[in-house]
Amino acid sequence: MSTNLNLSPEAAARADEIARRRSLAKYRQRAAGYDRTCGPTWTIRERTIAALALQPGERVLDVACGTGLSLALLRERVGDAGQVHGFDHSAEMLAQARGRVAEAGWRNVMLLETPAQALAQARVLPQAFDALLFHYTHDILRSPTALASVLACARPGARIAIAGIKYFPRWLAPLNAWVYWKNYGYNGAPGELRSPWDRIAPRLADWRLESTQLGMGYIASGRLLATAALEGGR
Repeated sequence: MSTNLNLSPEAAARADEIARRRSLAKYRQRAAGYDRTCGPTWTIRERTIAALALQPGERVLDVACGTGLSLALLRERVGDAGQVHGFDHSAEMLAQARGRVAEAGWRNVMLLETPAQALAQARVLPQAFDALLFHYTHDILRSPTALASVLACARPGARIAIAGIKYFPRWLAPLNAWVYWKNYGYNGAPGELRSPWDRIAPRLADWRLESTQLGMGYIASGRLLATAALEGGR
């Protein structure tokens, strides 16, 4: 996805599309066995969802929900009166998420196949979400267009929690080539790992950031500023 905020709209769109196609190809290959790779980061998922402080009856969006591993945790917190929405651009990943929803019989969990860049135009979404979960969504966080589209779906003050991969601190810098290649296996635009949150952090109040996995990962959270919620409008 676009790594340069100074790109023209046309160039940014082309860069996004190239990265999206790369990502789709990677997840097409990984979808069948994806869930088996997520054990080591399960506690990070739980901690990130806990940071949302969800309440019964709220509406939450699982950004790039993949196979739907977070759906049960989110639904448990918003209850029968709440709503859980998820979207992903990978048909193969989303098929597993839909199977998970059907098997559980959840009536208040809705899934949508769409790229993040087009999310704000989707008419099936509620007017505004109370919370957004970004769990390992590096490509979206690095695309200004995708990020603006997602944030436009949330109300001002919405709670946002993020987990992802980043470079080790400098004293472990020799390991960062491995971090890059690990990220390369999943993302269409795998670079910019020094501070991958730097495009969303200025749009949030009460910003909090902590390292995980000995410095290779992070969990961050905050509340959406009113001006950020209006960007990319619905």
